Amino acid sequence: MERENRRVIVGMSGGVDSAVAALLLKEQGYEVTGVFMRNWEDQDGTCPAEQDYEDVRRVSEALDIPYYTVNFTKEYQDRVFSYFLSEYTAGRTPNPDILCNTEIKFKAFLDFALKTGADLLATGHYARLSREGTGVRLLKGLDGGKDQTYFLAGLTQEQLSRALFPIGAMQKREVRDLARLHKLPVAEKKDSTGICFIGERNFKRFLMSYLPACPGDMVDEHGKRIGRHDGLMYYTLGQRRGLGIGGRSDGSGESWFVIGKDLKRNLLIVQQGEHEELFSLSLTMDTLNVIPQEDLPRAFSCTAKFRYRQPDQAVQVELQAGGALVRFAEPQRAVTPGQWCVLYRGEECLGGGPIQTTEPMKRISI
Repeated sequence: MERENRRVIVGMSGGVDSAVAALLLKEQGYEVTGVFMRNWEDQDGTCPAEQDYEDVRRVSEALDIPYYTVNFTKEYQDRVFSYFLSEYTAGRTPNPDILCNTEIKFKAFLDFALKTGADLLATGHYARLSREGTGVRLLKGLDGGKDQTYFLAGLTQEQLSRALFPIGAMQKREVRDLARLHKLPVAEKKDSTGICFIGERNFKRFLMSYLPACPGDMVDEHGKRIGRHDGLMYYTLGQRRGLGIGGRSDGSGESWFVIGKDLKRNLLIVQQGEHEELFSLSLTMDTLNVIPQEDLPRAFSCTAKFRYRQPDQAVQVELQAGGALVRFAEPQRAVTPGQWCVLYRGEECLGGGPIQTTEPMKRISI
């Protein structure tokens, strides 16, 4: 790709990854502009947008590149946060980070970048792109502990054709070493974790401020009442902590886990120990985003992740009506509707989609 006269906007978060991405692009001869996206208006200061923007300012001045901020709070509310709330209301567990990439960073933000005359949009994601042959292929970042293709699985060929991931071939330690070498002011800044609009707050209390509590009974897999729950949306499949039922004298002494929800009767179903009821044999996706330009076979073998940082799992995929049936080679623990199933062929991310249903090893009947 010709780098002369190629204008690149770098989505800068205030962290070390996007700072080094901007540094690398400038060194490679691109015309770089740093842009900070404001996606959430917070009143209590727990989402440190002001400090992050100050860090973007300091990094941009150190790199001698122009910088500014854009406000996408309305788009984020309409396209991401409203979906986040509706999914929890429906008893599912959504992944807003994936939707943020598809709807905000690589849609609203990419559209903005192109309208300002930029040719490309770069971010600090740990992922790689291959433009050999036809189309663009999304490849895992070389740092296996930091690979972020799971969060990029909803992107399209058109979006990826305008994307750059400058640090995708680097290890995290190399990114920090380079930041230190160039004396970037965020070289030692701690990585952010979790969802920005929740920040350091207690997740349950945050959700309670947007969704009304609807308490109900907590029962075991036989229907025996074990306790009370605060509302089904505050719990997720496989959850162990925060159930408030530990130390019972009438059980096996094992930890309690959430194994299901009965929305109609407002029941949270729990079980002591990790048994068949917590494991699934397959899942369905109503929609599947396919990244490669060529068509996938109607049925094929590959690997998949059902949550971020999970090791790849062997699966059989059958495409059907815009979605897919995914059968597992080994039973999988706590596969959760609302989360994404992301498919891989070796190092290549094939795409993915939200999990709609699962087939449990043993059905719960209460």
